[in-house]
Amino acid sequence: MSGNPENIFPVDDRLLDRAARERLLGQRGRVIWFYGLSGSGKTTLAAALERRLHQEGLLTLVLDGDNLRTGLNRGLGFSEEDRRENIRRAAEVSRLLLQAGVVVLCSFITPREELRRILREIIGPERLTEIYVACSFEECARRDVKGLYAKARAGGVDQFTGKDSAFEIPARADLTLDTERRSLEDCLDELYRHVRPLLGRDTASPFDPT
Repeated sequence: MSGNPENIFPVDDRLLDRAARERLLGQRGRVIWFYGLSGSGKTTLAAALERRLHQEGLLTLVLDGDNLRTGLNRGLGFSEEDRRENIRRAAEVSRLLLQAGVVVLCSFITPREELRRILREIIGPERLTEIYVACSFEECARRDVKGLYAKARAGGVDQFTGKDSAFEIPARADLTLDTERRSLEDCLDELYRHVRPLLGRDTASPFDPT
């Protein structure tokens, strides 16, 4: 069969809708997308938020840029074209999980506004929360939690964001968390207060997994 779009017939009209799955789970699905420089704290915040939401009985999943590049996005580099494809695939996976009613926590550098437009178009603004994790290049380089900044200085990392490839400060974000000037605990508390009302289920009743 040809890949011609005329030969593709989606069956969405015969499948359960998102509302039915959300009723089963007792929650509202949402994509929470963290972006910022490498080492800014995106994945740390996403993982901490996931643990807190899990304790309340919400079904969550973290999609991390490095993890996806070892599987689904393996083989993609850091050219502009590959960055677009990296974000497009991640956004499409997020959209599928959203349709299942899952709270999806995405951690991707997403350095350019063009890439953020792509994820908005795929996911839709009504179920997407954008979190800008702000931290200067200098502070991220000081932390260098993965050793990437040292490699970049030595010329061992191509198209390193903030050095060889620009990171565009977002013109809009639903929430900005400054991890350079604030503690992780403060940022996590503000993040939780911002997103928790969007997800449904009574916050006063902790989930007992036993």
